[in-house]
Amino acid sequence: MKTLRFTIVLIFFSFFTISAQQILSEQKRAEVVDEILADRFNNLLPKLMDDTGFDMWIVISREYNEDPILKTMLPATWLNARRRTILVFYRNKSNDTIEKLAVARYNFGKNIISAWDKEKQPNQWQRLVELIAERNPKSIGLNFSKHFNIADGLVKTDYEEFMAVLPEKYKSQVKSAEKLAIGWIETRTELEMVIYNQLVDITHDIIAEAFSEKVITSGITTTTDVEWWMRDKVTALGLETWFHPTVDVQRTSEDLGNHLYAFSNRPENMVILPGDLLHCDFGITYLRLNTDCQELAYVLKPNEKAPPKYLVDALKDGNRVQDIFTNNFETGKTGNQILSESLAQGKSEGLRPAIYTHPLGTYGHSSGTTLGMWDSQNGVPVNGNYPLHENTVYAIELNTTVNIPEWKRDIRIMLEEAGFWGPDGFRYVNGRQTELLVIPRIKEHQGN
Repeated sequence: MKTLRFTIVLIFFSFFTISAQQILSEQKRAEVVDEILADRFNNLLPKLMDDTGFDMWIVISREYNEDPILKTMLPATWLNARRRTILVFYRNKSNDTIEKLAVARYNFGKNIISAWDKEKQPNQWQRLVELIAERNPKSIGLNFSKHFNIADGLVKTDYEEFMAVLPEKYKSQVKSAEKLAIGWIETRTELEMVIYNQLVDITHDIIAEAFSEKVITSGITTTTDVEWWMRDKVTALGLETWFHPTVDVQRTSEDLGNHLYAFSNRPENMVILPGDLLHCDFGITYLRLNTDCQELAYVLKPNEKAPPKYLVDALKDGNRVQDIFTNNFETGKTGNQILSESLAQGKSEGLRPAIYTHPLGTYGHSSGTTLGMWDSQNGVPVNGNYPLHENTVYAIELNTTVNIPEWKRDIRIMLEEAGFWGPDGFRYVNGRQTELLVIPRIKEHQGN
């Protein structure tokens, strides 16, 4: 059931971002973050615990050394954990209840109440044991995982201290909460997807401005200048980037060394010239969600009114690889299956694709299935064998190599857009690039 406030927030977001300039105040952001958390704790978490077979999930963390899972649960006004913070989630499926307790001196915001009175029980670990014994769980989940880093946030010290005080009868019930933790991280709610549309729209707006004559003067502006402009723009809007933006150039006179596969050798401070094909990789963090986007722009030569047809057609090849790839999405398939099928189909159509798509959400490189890496085109061990689930978001990141006879060389069409996989199939969160951005923008002049 949606609360009245949930409905109000949905209405609010229907008109709040007409342009990238209209960003919520910190106070409004806090209200939205806490509303999202309440919805996730009360409606999403019980289902995830049922699906993964846990009736108790314990998250333990200390200040400035937070478990990645706990960081996504922090109340809006908490920037870190306090002292040692222990969260206990207990699911009683038969009663259809979810208890959310903090073994801490304070309530954990509005969503999780304190269950520790230090005056009555001075020892925090003993209080945790009391809560466990009172509920007598059948399966206790802790955040440790060999292969999924975000699900591996329980530090050695806290694990050892917890196991030392845990009664012997419960020790055999302690299991890795890997699947539960991944589910928590990868699953997006209805409200989050409304917000996600706004985030990607803001991202697109910033890229469009960066790749325009407002920022770029050919023959003067460098790729590094544009990168720092993007950082400054994000800061001016009161937002953050989760990685430093990159801008690179492909042109007829250059070797193909300035691209993803040679990232560490990517030239800096390249002066942008007429006839250049520009590419950026850029993402923002806002309302605890992340975007990741790669788009292309063409710098017009004198007297040109549009990009050359061979570059327009090259972008179409990139869009075709996107279509092949996302058409192979199917719930339950592994990332490796989808990768293999998509690469085979692309190559059978005469394309030269590479696919390296990752989960996207509360972290930029998030948890969930991995669909290729740029240096693992034959599949990714373990993480690539994780199945695709519904209500998840991915950075649809890929490229296709295209030969350009006019340039006497190959280029790569590198694209990346946020995509959502849900019960109704695949959709882009806020569209995708199907036309090259043009610098400067074409202006229509009417004579007298």
